[in-house]
Amino acid sequence: MSATISPARGTTHTGLALAVASAFAFGGSGVAAKPLIEAGIDPLHVVWLRVAGAALVMLPLAVHHRSALRLRPGLLLGFGLLAVAGVQAFYFASLSYIPVGVALLVEYLAPALVLLWVRFVQRRPVTRAAALGVVLAVGGLACVVQVWSGLAFDPVGLLLALGAAGCQVGYFLLSDRGHAGDGRAAVSPVAVIAYGLLVGAAVLTVVARPWQLDWSVLGGGAQLGGVEAPRIALIGWIVLVSTVAAFLTGVLAVRRLSPQVAGVVACLEAVIATVLAWALLDERLAGAQLAGGLMVLVGALIAQRATPSATEPEAEPADPVRQKQAQERPEQEQQGREQQPDRALQAVR
Repeated sequence: MSATISPARGTTHTGLALAVASAFAFGGSGVAAKPLIEAGIDPLHVVWLRVAGAALVMLPLAVHHRSALRLRPGLLLGFGLLAVAGVQAFYFASLSYIPVGVALLVEYLAPALVLLWVRFVQRRPVTRAAALGVVLAVGGLACVVQVWSGLAFDPVGLLLALGAAGCQVGYFLLSDRGHAGDGRAAVSPVAVIAYGLLVGAAVLTVVARPWQLDWSVLGGGAQLGGVEAPRIALIGWIVLVSTVAAFLTGVLAVRRLSPQVAGVVACLEAVIATVLAWALLDERLAGAQLAGGLMVLVGALIAQRATPSATEPEAEPADPVRQKQAQERPEQEQQGREQQPDRALQAVR
């Protein structure tokens, strides 16, 4: 079967709604994962359960879109290595050296790195408003994670966190590829995500070594917001909502907006995760965190309203030769119509 053509770039409002939905879905993973980790499941095993479970869910769709392997194998492999496996592996590895807040802030330098990539590598214009949105979002994110509460600049940890940021850049840029307007064969975002999850699951299997997982720990319940929630239900949430739905809405958002704008809106993930942790895990919010969340919202709004015009097809410069041919064409057609009766009369003769 041939891969279906992905949706054309839609309206900005649709793209923004998808980006916010993706941030909510991704942001909800932390509050579901923390009770599992507190129950004794290794963080890497939680990540493996998340990606492997999502890959299993998407397997039938991967078989349906199997022609994507022939059309864009590099895109599928890159998405799996960077967007799925790379972000997770580098981020969790960095936590062994630097605090969570610092690692999260460095990872979410990705929107700024996307802008640098677009401006200096792709040589496309970047509006000042988009750059201002990035500055506000990153500054607000620093307040949300309270980066000043644990500044430990271990060089190895920072390099690993920067690796996660680089892979995050790959997520946004690769999500923008595969649509009908990128000059190559169109590939459905479903195919990109399905095969990306399969590749990511294969890589994380080597890293996480799930054969060491104590599967009996998955039974029983865990406390979430004062309610006893089955651990298997928490895993189901992480798989279906925080991975499958999050990636689907995220990729569609990038294709409708742009990598740089969607990247800034994605900073909302940290804000959402912090608010959910306050609501469900009784983690307190400081005034600086609330102010930081507002800064992220303002930055995302500014960047969203500054979608670069470079994503739109540019008008071709006027060609004097083509203009002259266009002017001569109606005259030639008129002469041809005048000669038609004479040709018909010759044919009768």
